[in-house]
Amino acid sequence: MGTHYQGTPAEQSALNSYIKLSRAAEAVGQRINDHLKAAHLTISQFGVLEALYHLGPLQPGQLAEKILKSSGNLTLVIDNLVKRGLVQRQRRADDRRCIDIQLTPAGRDLIADLMPGHVAGVVAAFAPLTPEEQAQLGDLCRRLGLAQQET
Repeated sequence: MGTHYQGTPAEQSALNSYIKLSRAAEAVGQRINDHLKAAHLTISQFGVLEALYHLGPLQPGQLAEKILKSSGNLTLVIDNLVKRGLVQRQRRADDRRCIDIQLTPAGRDLIADLMPGHVAGVVAAFAPLTPEEQAQLGDLCRRLGLAQQET
């Protein structure tokens, strides 16, 4: 179902595209991230674990940039992961003002166990599109996202 807004053709086209993008993103996100419930993780918590798993220790500001969250929101996410023993805060030896967030062995084990299923879920969710269509979608999303930063 598209928009019911009775505007110009350009307005209706933009609104219809937005509705389709939003619905698709919500459906794909639910399918891909459904497995996180069993691990008692939020999407943000998974994002932190995944970033640390692939990139190594990071400062909170760097993590916030990587998972597209505010630093205020990230503090709570990190606090909850620390409570579960999945990450730890470590002061840097070369600059005691800086704190790195790093995986604990339990965090590394958990994310290593989750990644194969997560990747399989992403592949399955995008299976309706050919590799060429996936590349085209990626290009369009990138172009749309970058354009928002310019305005």
